[in-house]
Amino acid sequence: MGDKVLTANRLTDGIAVWLDANGKWSTSLQEALVARHAEAVAALEAIGKKSYADNEVVDVAVVDVQETNGILWPLRLRERIRAQGPTMEYAPGYAPADPEFIAV
Repeated sequence: MGDKVLTANRLTDGIAVWLDANGKWSTSLQEALVARHAEAVAALEAIGKKSYADNEVVDVAVVDVQETNGILWPLRLRERIRAQGPTMEYAPGYAPADPEFIAV
């Protein structure tokens, strides 16, 4: 099955967020709760649906990641860009993505 995390975009500003182990939405992928079995993935999906219904986040998705040397790496380029920030200036306090992190 592989490791998975729950991601979304905050409703207030569109910034990419990940669900952490405390059930809060974090702007850091590295703080994300990692699901490693089907039951945990189902729980993430349920939390995502509730957060969407409660108007906390939009574009909720469970995405594949791999952990290498303690670092979470999204498997898809789209998610790497979302994890590091956009490829250009977007909002104050959010730097553009690190080209090495998003390199395929």
